[in-house]
Amino acid sequence: MKRSLIAFIALLLSALPGAAQDWPAKSVRIVVPFGPGSTPDMIMRLIGDHLRQKLGQPFVIENKPGASGNLGTDAVAKAEPDGYTIGISIGGPLALNAILFGKLPYDPAKDLALITMLTSQPSALAVNASLGVNNIADLIDLLKRNPGKYNFGSIGNGSLSHLAMEAIALKSGTKIVHIPYGGSPQAVTALMRNDVQMACLPAIAVTPHVASGQAKILAVTTARRSPLLPNIPTLKEAGVDVEADAWNGLIAPAKTPEAIIAKIQREVASALTSPAIREKLAAQLMEPIPTTPAGFRARIDADIARWTPVIQAANIKVN
Repeated sequence: MKRSLIAFIALLLSALPGAAQDWPAKSVRIVVPFGPGSTPDMIMRLIGDHLRQKLGQPFVIENKPGASGNLGTDAVAKAEPDGYTIGISIGGPLALNAILFGKLPYDPAKDLALITMLTSQPSALAVNASLGVNNIADLIDLLKRNPGKYNFGSIGNGSLSHLAMEAIALKSGTKIVHIPYGGSPQAVTALMRNDVQMACLPAIAVTPHVASGQAKILAVTTARRSPLLPNIPTLKEAGVDVEADAWNGLIAPAKTPEAIIAKIQREVASALTSPAIREKLAAQLMEPIPTTPAGFRARIDADIARWTPVIQAANIKVN
């Protein structure tokens, strides 16, 4: 019996490299935990089309929006770990929602395999032009003199745009009133109408309104200046120690064979470096940031360490 079991295990192990070499031998399902037309959806359609052309198998997008990205991320966690269901996810479902939500249907640390980070997109701290400030120092001075008088918009309670503004208030010792909206378009509209006086939103949502003079971008939230917006300073340059770039990454169910994870990582990293994809991402102010699974894990751990004190200090809960 023991010999048979050992032989069976050896047979399985010897088959793994071959399974990875053959991947994909059939259609691959890509779960997107947000709706069609969302940023994650656009990214995965670009990558999926590239992989289809290169590898000769369909890469089928399945949109499963809901619960701040938890629904689609859970679908990946509960799929067969054979390399034929993968998905994109973001910092909320992978790092922060375990703190923000009372309970998740999956364990981000145990039920998912990390493949690679995909892209990073700067957020921009923008103000309505009528506020009369031209830089971060002016804004902080105004807020300190008028605690609780001004509003900021976000794309939802517990979203990165919410957490970034709470972190700015915390670091600068100011008080601002939060008004959540259903997405970037609604938050931008509120900013243009002066229903809110400031917001920290994806830069691509704000930049079209700067030329009209209705809004001013005071800073970006990345660790360094964005090469796509080189003339805009970072919050850190302005003396506010806050980083809040919107990143996303590729995941698979836990126990997906490491050899298959490694092959997917290589193929997706190659796709992200292709000139056609880089050009299309740049048009949306996004940078490709392919990593190893270990690099991806380090980023998740860093975000948990960065945002947990902010969530606790502001007492933010989603449910």
